[in-house]
Amino acid sequence: MINELDRKHLRRCVELAAEALEAGDEPFGSVLVAADGQVLFEDRNRVSGGDHTRHPEFAIARWAAQHMRPEQRAGATVYTSGEHCSMCAAAHGWVGLGRIVYASSSEQLHGWRLALGAPSSRVRTLPIGEVITDTVVDGPDDELSEQIHQLHIKRQQKRSAQNGQG
Repeated sequence: MINELDRKHLRRCVELAAEALEAGDEPFGSVLVAADGQVLFEDRNRVSGGDHTRHPEFAIARWAAQHMRPEQRAGATVYTSGEHCSMCAAAHGWVGLGRIVYASSSEQLHGWRLALGAPSSRVRTLPIGEVITDTVVDGPDDELSEQIHQLHIKRQQKRSAQNGQG
């Protein structure tokens, strides 16, 4: 169940996703919060340089593995603008992070991409629960998912303009 504190962190994820889009990256942002509520790490998508593993959720998993003890990772929450892809979900599971809260789902993203005529992903779209087990997952959030949808519309419009299609 997503509460107001969760939405506060998800709103920051939306801000990070907007920053990513403005920087020429895909609109995704994520925040790692400790069990005591302290924000430990945040990042945005950084794939425009050609390394398509530069997802913020993956960066969080790497950071957590280097800076947190296993019990701290298990008690932490990862907030993210979009549900983890398979790569990020696996990284989350391997390092033993706790709860995941997302604003928009992989299913929503897949539908939006189809409707926008965006290229298909080379990686299969799977819900987090099909990649990792024993992780509490909450999302999507209706209000915030619409904000994420609008960012993806802007991304596709930019892409079309760059390709001389708009």
